Amino acid sequence: MTAKPDIRILAFLLLLSCMGITGCNSEAPKSGLPIVDMQVGSKKFKLEIAAKLEPRNKGMMFRDSLPDDRGMIFIFKDEQPLSFFMKNTRIPLDIIYLDHAGKVVSIKQMKPYLLDSVRSDGPAQYAIELNVNTASAVGIKPGDTIAIP
Repeated sequence: MTAKPDIRILAFLLLLSCMGITGCNSEAPKSGLPIVDMQVGSKKFKLEIAAKLEPRNKGMMFRDSLPDDRGMIFIFKDEQPLSFFMKNTRIPLDIIYLDHAGKVVSIKQMKPYLLDSVRSDGPAQYAIELNVNTASAVGIKPGDTIAIP
């Protein structure tokens, strides 16, 4: 006679084995996008890189939260007036528009689910999204420069 294994024990063992295979790496974003360390004002952030059309279009959609030290940088081929909206975006965000040299063109706040375009105040090649009020908290303002790696 063989004993039947308890389903809870099997589930626990499966969970442990998955953790062993994938690790508990909080560095890897769920989006699968590469990340870059960037200094923004007085703080270092881990920013997901959205350089291609699909990740740029998806952005921060469908996320319930964003850790305080995380964000996303959107990279465009050329400097141009940029605009973003918040379709399916659940968390309030700051958006920092930067020109080709990393000079801050403008900083705006975006409300969840806002469908109106939030435009840069001039041509920009990069946009960084962070949690709302983060730009002022780290002391970044228009005219400042952020080093683009």
